[in-house]
Amino acid sequence: MTDDSKSPLKKWRVADKKLWLKEQLIKRSYINDVVSRLKTLKSDLLVVKYGALSYNIEKYPLFIVKSKNWSKSKPTILITGGVHGYETSGVHGALGFLETIGNFKDSFNFAVVPCVSPWGYETINRWNPNTLDPNRCFYQDSPAEESAALMDVVANLQGDVFAHFDLHETTDTDNTVFRPALAARDGIEQDNWNIPDGFYTVGDSENPVPAFQKAIITSVKKVTHIAPPDSSGRLIGELMTQEGVINYPVKKYCLCTGFSNSKYSTTTEVYPDSLNSTPEECVLAQIAAISGGLNYLMENTLT
Repeated sequence: MTDDSKSPLKKWRVADKKLWLKEQLIKRSYINDVVSRLKTLKSDLLVVKYGALSYNIEKYPLFIVKSKNWSKSKPTILITGGVHGYETSGVHGALGFLETIGNFKDSFNFAVVPCVSPWGYETINRWNPNTLDPNRCFYQDSPAEESAALMDVVANLQGDVFAHFDLHETTDTDNTVFRPALAARDGIEQDNWNIPDGFYTVGDSENPVPAFQKAIITSVKKVTHIAPPDSSGRLIGELMTQEGVINYPVKKYCLCTGFSNSKYSTTTEVYPDSLNSTPEECVLAQIAAISGGLNYLMENTLT
């Protein structure tokens, strides 16, 4: 977009947001890529429609996959993918885990939402059609319907969430597309950062659970490389607390892992644009992250 009204120093108006939306194109199919795979899951998993996005209720139904034999005696694991729809391996990592869940289902209840933002998935977008970032909108009376719908369905689960895995990516387009758009939308200059080449996790600075994060990193290292720190010992501007781990105040920023109030939480991040990995490796890294975290919980928290 070249309109001078969208200068990073001049906040977007309603007309600017409408123009941005008009320029977004459908590039892939949520129904074909995601919903069709949900229909093939094993019978011990229950696929439940929990809503639909008002942008197109037929194209964008929302689904949660739950353990059919839910038990109050088992801890509940929440897995979310596609909060940012353009972060592909998060969506397919959640689906891949469901397809290979194995004996984990004997120890835990699972609530898995593979694609929180299906419009974002189809248009390969961080935002929703209203130029809102769902991963900054997890709070009461959220204006992002993707976030609000997820919070509602999780609130109605039986029992508290014990652990939450939120599956993400850090892409080159974070710097080339999305941060410039954020600067233009808000009229505030945004600093770019070096995109980490590899996998890392984001823990909660108020509850970092470092041994849990370490177990995830150890598991992922068997699949793909871990992101090294930049020259200042940071990833995306944050100091590393251990190999491949940084922490954020997730509740302060209204991030997805903050709303679930889980005892163990992690946000996974992979780099799909790396010359040292493939899209398939990124999906496998997401599955390895979940498996590594679950194995840690089985060994250290279950009696």
